[in-house]
Amino acid sequence: MYQEKILKNKAKLILVPIKNRETITVLFLFPVGSRYEQGRLNGISHFIEHMMFRGTKKRPTPLDITRQLDQIGAQYNAFTGKDQTGYWIKTTNKKMGVALDILSEMVFNSLLREEDVEKEKGVIEEEIKMYEENPLLFYDDLFEENFYQNHPLGQLISGSKENIRKITSLDIKTYWQKFYQPNQMTIVIAGGINLSKAKKLTESYLSCFSKKGKKNKYLPFPQNKLSPGPRVNILYKNLTQAQIALGGGAYPYRHPQLEALVLLMIILGGNMSSRLFREVREKRGLAYSVQARNYCYQDVGHYLISAGVDKGKIKETLKVILNELTKIKEKGITDQEFKMAQDYIIGSTKLNLEDSAHLANFYGQQALLIGKIRTPREKLQAIKKITKQEVIKVAQNIFQNLNLTVIGPFKEKSNLLRILSKRV
Repeated sequence: MYQEKILKNKAKLILVPIKNRETITVLFLFPVGSRYEQGRLNGISHFIEHMMFRGTKKRPTPLDITRQLDQIGAQYNAFTGKDQTGYWIKTTNKKMGVALDILSEMVFNSLLREEDVEKEKGVIEEEIKMYEENPLLFYDDLFEENFYQNHPLGQLISGSKENIRKITSLDIKTYWQKFYQPNQMTIVIAGGINLSKAKKLTESYLSCFSKKGKKNKYLPFPQNKLSPGPRVNILYKNLTQAQIALGGGAYPYRHPQLEALVLLMIILGGNMSSRLFREVREKRGLAYSVQARNYCYQDVGHYLISAGVDKGKIKETLKVILNELTKIKEKGITDQEFKMAQDYIIGSTKLNLEDSAHLANFYGQQALLIGKIRTPREKLQAIKKITKQEVIKVAQNIFQNLNLTVIGPFKEKSNLLRILSKRV
């Protein structure tokens, strides 16, 4: 069973022990991401994530940080989302103090030197190019940009190359001081931990950082601004394979039918037994990969169906996908599909949570983004309580007013819009 503790500096600590393990994951989470950014500062949360690895007071160069981590055989990384930024180290439980020391130094004692800011701009620009020039890495960002329109949720996490070039070291320091406060952070340590030792070590490494500030708020998404659809957005690229992303509005984190939505996405396109995989790939050979999944934020959500198809078969593929959505709405799902989806989630969840990094994310993101934690057992019990009719009702509710994003050699929207209009 997990334990929660509020440290003296108001940081939240979550401890998740696993018996008979020698490894741990230490995760630091902050409630900041691209949805907190305004105008020319779009991309700054991701920029700061990069800067945390550029040097600290105790470890003034990037090599000083990575060398010490590599010496203990640790795995480590960081991530920025629309509503969160995280830093993690996975190592042996005997090196917990090293992980806490390095992470706390990175997030509270980074040097943020002007020369490092200028160097990192080139790194981030190359990262942006990597995504822009690979449609497989970019279609979901482009879909959200179109779906959420001018709201911060529609902004790219990376920001634009133009924004990155204009961000200054003063911008970085001001933004960092505003959001990187102990009273806003969530710390998770999961794995083979001694609870008493973990509490003492965390307090000893974090208590010296006692900066406080008001908890920062995001701009809520107005529900009446969800795109009514149908709408088509095209990014022209001279490719032989087009990437399509089809979706619409769904549910936020706390929605009572979120588990039913997850089951629906599994049935539709969550694995190799799903409807879309069978119909699009196995029966017709239209795509190598086709999948469906949902995305959640605190106040809104959406679902997305994606596939990479030959540029000459995009209309046929869309018709097949739309036909499957209609069939679920009108004819429902079978008992076998429903039971298989439940068993799939239960099995995959148990497998994932054997890993301390997945376990740390499971607890940390609930604490940070929802404010209430359900244990894996409680989550799986909720999945088991969902009925087949609830899943069908979710389909009837969300499979309408579709939005389509396409990356490929197209300029004309009218034919694609006509297909959507006839089927929604």
